[in-house]
Amino acid sequence: MGNCGTREESAVVAHAHTHAQAQEVRMFPLPVNNAPSEKKHSRSISDLSDPSTPCNTEDSRKNAVLYTHVIAFTLFELETITKSFRSDYVLGEGGFGTVYKGYIDENVRVGLKSLPVAVKVLNKEGLQGHREWLTEVNFLGQLRHPNLVKLIGYCCEDDHRLLVYEFMFRGSLENHLFRKAAVPLSWGTRMMIALGAAKGLAFLHNAEKPVIYRDFKTSNILLDSDYTAKLSDFGLAKAGPQGDETHVSTRVMGTYGYAAPEYVMTGHLTARSDVYSFGVVLLELLTGRRSVDKTRPGKEQSLVDWARPKLNDKRKLLQIIDPRLENQYSVRAAQKACSLAYYCLSQNPKARPLMSDVVETLEPLQSSGANEVLRQGPVSVGLPDYQMHQKFAGNIAAGCKSQKPDCSPAGPTACRVK
Repeated sequence: MGNCGTREESAVVAHAHTHAQAQEVRMFPLPVNNAPSEKKHSRSISDLSDPSTPCNTEDSRKNAVLYTHVIAFTLFELETITKSFRSDYVLGEGGFGTVYKGYIDENVRVGLKSLPVAVKVLNKEGLQGHREWLTEVNFLGQLRHPNLVKLIGYCCEDDHRLLVYEFMFRGSLENHLFRKAAVPLSWGTRMMIALGAAKGLAFLHNAEKPVIYRDFKTSNILLDSDYTAKLSDFGLAKAGPQGDETHVSTRVMGTYGYAAPEYVMTGHLTARSDVYSFGVVLLELLTGRRSVDKTRPGKEQSLVDWARPKLNDKRKLLQIIDPRLENQYSVRAAQKACSLAYYCLSQNPKARPLMSDVVETLEPLQSSGANEVLRQGPVSVGLPDYQMHQKFAGNIAAGCKSQKPDCSPAGPTACRVK
């Protein structure tokens, strides 16, 4: 059996390119040292999604990029740190496969820093598993930010596909918000999580080669011991539009209840699609309700349909705030956060703020929950807030607010953040 890369290398990961015609992320294969073969294989783009297609190691290395901070693990090493993937080491399960807790140190390999990790094991029966695995290695192998989960390493031995991440001690935001036994998150913690997640998205949208996350939801936001939010699971991420393009055309994928309506209807993906998904998560933080909850009365099952009209009504606004907060929040901060959610959830993608605007709006709310007198009283300022309305509504007329805008009068969105 062989591994993706040698023991001497820190890591060799695939390099993502954008194909201008098909607008697909071109994935170069990771080197796999399988049994020697005299026959050379010609691999097409579609072949890369098939893990059974043999890799030509020499050709792969010519096209691969060496990232010294990503480790190529052997399957034996990952079996060792998870005790052969014991059931009591399971952290969770998802569409990709099962995630296990592990611990790496010098007993695993000389020179490794002692560190708890999470090991994600590809479900071999999954239809998109290998392609999504490649996508994660490509993006997280190149991107580093305090609000993105850190990829420690990977393994691609034979038909085994695994990813190794930093361990996030407090698990997912979904568990903290919706598990009945969980202690309710305070207002200040919720706003801190919202800001951290917003910074992660803003970083992706403003990267040299913009990235659209495409699967922003509470289960993909992980929390460390200090409740710092980090985006995880980049299997559905896409390279953003290039040049004069206004969107990326792609198969509709994501999670029901979070996906932007124009993306669901047309398959046109933009950075503003992520902004809509952020608005849904912000609404979940504000209300303590799931984006879709079939256990509620019919008119309340869709959180956006039920809550968005109230975000713009000063008399009903505070009625939707999570009752578990027990009124321990600043009314002014709640108004600002609800107004932000209102604009993020606009049906018109061009009316939604940029994620950089979202970050700018959330930053002043970080102190308001802790330092202001927490009270619930008469609402003196109606929504939408006038200044915020001017700021975000200006996106429609001006087209872009970024320093290096890329605007076009056509398409579902007129801007692309660079």
